[in-house]
Amino acid sequence: MSSLSPDLDRFLSPIRIDVTKARALAHELGKTFRLLASHSLDQFLPTPISESILRPTGGRERGRYLAIDIGGTNLRVGFVELLGSKSAPASNGTTLNGNHSDHRTPSNLRRVLERIWPIHESLKNNEDPDPLFAWIGSCIAQVVGEGVEKFSLDRNKELPMGVTFSFPIAQNSLSNATIMAMGKGFAMSPKLDLGTLLVNGYEKSKPSNLPPIKVTAILNDAVATLVSFIYQFPEDRTHKVAMGFICGTGTNATIPLRRSALGLEKLPKEITVGVGDRLEDIKVAVNTEWSIKGSAGPLKGLGIISKWDKMLDDEGERPGFQPFEYMTSGRYLGELARLMFLDYMEPRLRLSAENIPTELLRRFGLTTTFLSTYRPLDPPDLLRKLKAEFPPRDSGLPFEWTVDDATALYHIAIAIEYRAAALTAAAIIGLLACADDIPFSSSPKDRPDPQKTNGKKDIMNLVVGYTGGCIINFQDYLSDCQWFLDQIMETQFGSPVPARLILSPCYDGGITGAGVLCGVSQAKAKEL
Repeated sequence: MSSLSPDLDRFLSPIRIDVTKARALAHELGKTFRLLASHSLDQFLPTPISESILRPTGGRERGRYLAIDIGGTNLRVGFVELLGSKSAPASNGTTLNGNHSDHRTPSNLRRVLERIWPIHESLKNNEDPDPLFAWIGSCIAQVVGEGVEKFSLDRNKELPMGVTFSFPIAQNSLSNATIMAMGKGFAMSPKLDLGTLLVNGYEKSKPSNLPPIKVTAILNDAVATLVSFIYQFPEDRTHKVAMGFICGTGTNATIPLRRSALGLEKLPKEITVGVGDRLEDIKVAVNTEWSIKGSAGPLKGLGIISKWDKMLDDEGERPGFQPFEYMTSGRYLGELARLMFLDYMEPRLRLSAENIPTELLRRFGLTTTFLSTYRPLDPPDLLRKLKAEFPPRDSGLPFEWTVDDATALYHIAIAIEYRAAALTAAAIIGLLACADDIPFSSSPKDRPDPQKTNGKKDIMNLVVGYTGGCIINFQDYLSDCQWFLDQIMETQFGSPVPARLILSPCYDGGITGAGVLCGVSQAKAKEL
């Protein structure tokens, strides 16, 4: 690949980021996250279940549970079979990313009768929730009908169901949730009871010979990822599951936080706890909603928001709502590239504006999916891909894409991805600092003695479970994010670091987490 031209290098400078700036962002985000945990009513939303329930010491729940995952793009419905200490085949195994270790284990759960449906735009755009939930109810009914036949389910017995909802929710108990303001193109009004909508939608859509359902556990998708990851990951004295995060259509993260870190007005009325838990000491799984506007301060303060980020924000459905998400997640990175590419090409494109490919002029016309595979074997290969995706119109002045044009778009995509990886790594470190999992101060190399801090020589591996098509597929997002995690920690602490941060996959955590938590809730109900 040819090096950048001086013009393109200058053009990309507003979104350049290095380890020093990423480290500073991590520190500022850590401080901001502490304030949001204590005061914000839109972010750092507690799930009413303690960490001790999620980290069982006497074995893991077993059974088969109905689970659904309502995402920003798709709906999944299926049954999740929890195998306890047994293991399913290793196809859903866990792999630690990077060069530190390669730790694999078979999964102790499996998904059966799972189906997936795209959520149509007409349902998203309808402010009336009834059509959406009637459709969701009909999808649930299809899977339940198959389950009745395959598993001989009692048609008269209530079927417990776990629910993952990929949007902000407020909860006072594990089985109840109030929908908050939504993004990702959904127009539905907030302040609605999610469980009631789901049960009513199912009852309206199901045949009379199917069993009723009962919503027993509701959780956000990032919380579900953490729940699923903890269930599957074999922790030991040097490996701890620290958080779960998603970077797909949108981005979010979940982490266990001490109850004392949360404002009193935010605490759920009911928290499912383990035997022997002291209420003042417990940690709860917190849905951070880290991309919402409360996180904008550090991005602005460090000059990270560029003119193109502002353009993307201003043209969105809810300007200012999710500034971090606009710079890091799959729904928006392609659009950011489109705005930047048009800006860079403006001197050439204005000579033949009437012949610019129509899709390139349309919002979201350049997709993150296309850019994910926009990689060169050689520059002519890029040119072929660009021409195929955006053929010039047969009108106006002659216009043809060149190798330089195609190469410029590639470098724009790489610059966007590299910055996104740095921002995500900084947010992960800031969140771990907020949870007191790492001692991250404002001064680099203010390093504690690992032997004094931990009482042992072994370095703790804090494992971060990730999922989402954007971080997995968009250029080198995953490996660059791991690189920034390593470099920020080394810049901060020197060597050895007090803890090593490792990204590890937790695919399909939404639906599996719903199944796991449904099992947990049923087990707790039997104890009462």
